[in-house]
Amino acid sequence: MLISVDCEVGLTFTQPTALVWMLYLHPSIASWVRSPERLTVEPPVPVSEYTDYYGNRCGRALAPVGNFFIRNAAVVEDSGLPDHQDWGAYQHPVQELPDHALLFLLPSRYCEVDSELKDVAASTFGHLPAGWSLVRSVCDFVHNHVRFDYLQARANRTALDVYRERVGVCRDFTHLAVTLCRCLNVPARYCTGYLGDFGVPPADSPMDFSAWFEVFLGGRWHSFDARHNVPRIGRLLMAYGRDAADVALTTTFGASTLHSFRVGTVEVTDVGGLSR
Repeated sequence: MLISVDCEVGLTFTQPTALVWMLYLHPSIASWVRSPERLTVEPPVPVSEYTDYYGNRCGRALAPVGNFFIRNAAVVEDSGLPDHQDWGAYQHPVQELPDHALLFLLPSRYCEVDSELKDVAASTFGHLPAGWSLVRSVCDFVHNHVRFDYLQARANRTALDVYRERVGVCRDFTHLAVTLCRCLNVPARYCTGYLGDFGVPPADSPMDFSAWFEVFLGGRWHSFDARHNVPRIGRLLMAYGRDAADVALTTTFGASTLHSFRVGTVEVTDVGGLSR
């Protein structure tokens, strides 16, 4: 299937301000892109790109005073199949993990592996067999423990806060699941990207970017989603890191106000972007 994706972020600045954004598709899915990404800024200013520590594509610019827009669009070919399931995937003992996976066992800003959540993980999941079913049990627990509520979103809620408050948005579900997996010695990394309503009833709220996570099992990374808790179609990665702090959509180095935000995904019949 072909999926047309697009986004717009509009910010207002009272003085010239440097900013960084992560609104590109991740290089790991570059071979899926059928109509090249078309990132534009308004008003036009010089834009440069760099690749961060995790391999995410980042843009940067000096925004002028007033309203500033960043837009991107592309057409991506997806298999049309739900997230791959590998119930026999092997959980590596820590001593067998590749070096790059070790980072994703450690505490990070929003994922307090060195907190009471370590005891929660041990008491709740310590008796379960290692591997895929263990991660599925974590997802089931988080999905049932936390209530989704956009109105309760806040930027400084950590995994431990999510566990105690039992409410949040997709990033909160993801932070708690990532932390519990790390407590169980399963490397887990935070992901953000597009997730359209393909194969499911359409949501009754405006589309947003989605958060999910990946775990390292059987020598590769696999996608899991504690918020939706079912395999989904059309999951398109933009960036990954230790937690949400590593994959902020925009980072401004000065005061700014968000005045416009739009995310879209739609299935199309060709790279010209005609809706099916």
